[in-house]
Amino acid sequence: MLSTYQYPKFDYVRPPELAEGRDGHYPVVIVGAGPVGLCAAIDLACQGRPVLLLDNDDTVSIGSRGVCYAKRTLEVLDRLGCGEEMVRKGVSWNVGRTFFREDEVFNFNLCPEPDHHRPGMINLQQYYLEDYLVQRARKLPNLEMRFKNNVIAVTPGEDKASLRVETPDGAYTLTTDWLVVADGARSPIRTMLGLDIDGKIFMDRFLIADVVMKADFPTERWFWFDPPFHPNQSVLLHRQADNVFRIDFQLGWQADPEQEKKPENVIPRIKAMIGDEREFELEWVSVYTFQCRRMNRFNHGRVLFVGDSAHQVSPFGARGANSGIQDADNLVWKLALVMDGKAPTTLLDTYGDERGFAADENIMNSTRSTDFITPKSRTSKTFRNAVLGLAEHHPFARALVNSGRLSVPSFLVGSRLNTADDAVFAGNMVPGAPMDDAPIATADGESWLLRAVGDRFQVLHYVTDAADLDAAGVAALQSLAGGEIPVEPIVVAARGQASAGLRTLIDTKGRIRERYDLQPGTTYLVRPDQHVAARWRALDPARVRAAVARATCNA
Repeated sequence: MLSTYQYPKFDYVRPPELAEGRDGHYPVVIVGAGPVGLCAAIDLACQGRPVLLLDNDDTVSIGSRGVCYAKRTLEVLDRLGCGEEMVRKGVSWNVGRTFFREDEVFNFNLCPEPDHHRPGMINLQQYYLEDYLVQRARKLPNLEMRFKNNVIAVTPGEDKASLRVETPDGAYTLTTDWLVVADGARSPIRTMLGLDIDGKIFMDRFLIADVVMKADFPTERWFWFDPPFHPNQSVLLHRQADNVFRIDFQLGWQADPEQEKKPENVIPRIKAMIGDEREFELEWVSVYTFQCRRMNRFNHGRVLFVGDSAHQVSPFGARGANSGIQDADNLVWKLALVMDGKAPTTLLDTYGDERGFAADENIMNSTRSTDFITPKSRTSKTFRNAVLGLAEHHPFARALVNSGRLSVPSFLVGSRLNTADDAVFAGNMVPGAPMDDAPIATADGESWLLRAVGDRFQVLHYVTDAADLDAAGVAALQSLAGGEIPVEPIVVAARGQASAGLRTLIDTKGRIRERYDLQPGTTYLVRPDQHVAARWRALDPARVRAAVARATCNA
């Protein structure tokens, strides 16, 4: 039990397969009601696809576990309709500071630019995140959740997968057209199917202590190398909701996990850090090791792996849940098109390609962070400490300091779904890039660009004044809505009134023009997951349709 949170208990309901003595069939079954499985289920249900979500437990995750949720993840959660309450409950932050012994040697700002809706990060205990996601899922009529339903066997087939599910009332069988596996790092289903996962385990141990206390620490990420209160090791401090502080102590590989978790050993470490005079309550303690590894392929016929079941990274950089939620963001729109018969199954191969690239990027950054934080030799440690000593006064050394490169979305520039530029553009919004946000005004009032896009293919066409769009331009944009895969036309303008029959976004502060290098006539094609698919300096409906075909493997 926690002093700051009461765990919900989700009701077990006897499945109809047992009540009626029959096998069931569902278009999509998702296994695992953690953050990634819940996001995938909500996304599918929001797009009108029936989905069954199975979980072997009847509550949310025990202990705070995941803590940091990045800006891109918050934007995905906004699209799913549940980001606002999480940001409201969580602790928003942008600034991180790194200390060597007693001196600050480095700091960074995750969101230095103005006019972004969401912060670089929020800190929120994972049980809150899952609780909010379950509440959101319960509002969707075509999403069924079954708790205390444990998948004990999976048999993949050419056109479906068969599952055997154990419950308190006995076992039953069901089939599904598509099985999405989100059952965690140890993934029983991955083991059942004998699928590979390669990588390495890091020989170090860390103590997590969640501490309830009233403290005036700023809402920043603080990381110490070799602090006086924990010499020769590292310490990380984060503020979470409800005055809960997450403290990570590096212990070394030789530490005894069971001994280190005992309060009589944890409390002195915390007192050494915060002082004897400050009152605190120890809420949750765990000792962990970690590994960086991934499956060679994430999609195996009718079985699709997401999140930790597909790849794992060290906790430095908050890349676990963030990358898993972005897996779901990438997969769902592709699966929906395949289910509707509007795209070939080869589109799902690009899920594995794109998110495999992201996993490799995360593992590389995570491994580099781990090597810096936990040097493997005396020489490496001497080099590391020299870098930290120089960083306070020399910019070149600051670039080498690595206390955990924090999660940012992958730029999928090598994706075969992109259409290459045929003109010169400035800025970062290249084909494959996750879209930057910006303030806008609409007929309904002030809002944000990323609130106006997503869940479908859309074209953003820029004009200086909405009135500049003539009848031919309106007709060309409207023609895009009638294809096999409809494209919603959106006008972006610096000023003016909405064009008849077209949604119009007013770029109130010029941030869209600045961030997307817009000139009159510039046109962007954006994917349902808010990534750029293509861009041109002039609108040509035929080229837009060709880019849509390429982005859906229909070319």
